[in-house]
Amino acid sequence: MQLQMIQTKICEVRGQKVMLDFDLAELYEVLTKSLNLAVKRNLRRFPEDFMFQLTKPEWEHINSLRLQMKP
Repeated sequence: MQLQMIQTKICEVRGQKVMLDFDLAELYEVLTKSLNLAVKRNLRRFPEDFMFQLTKPEWEHINSLRLQMKP
């Protein structure tokens, strides 16, 4: 994945720059389910704030931004 493409996948949520799990899974060429399972099985290897659940309004906002960016 090109750097420019990766940069388009980065969003700001709660004042932090984040990537959504399905975008990370695509980057690493694994299933989203597999990525999330690997993280959950190895929580000690990740910072406490590595992963969090979006609220419905946060998801709707990010989703609308992503839809606007699609050609």
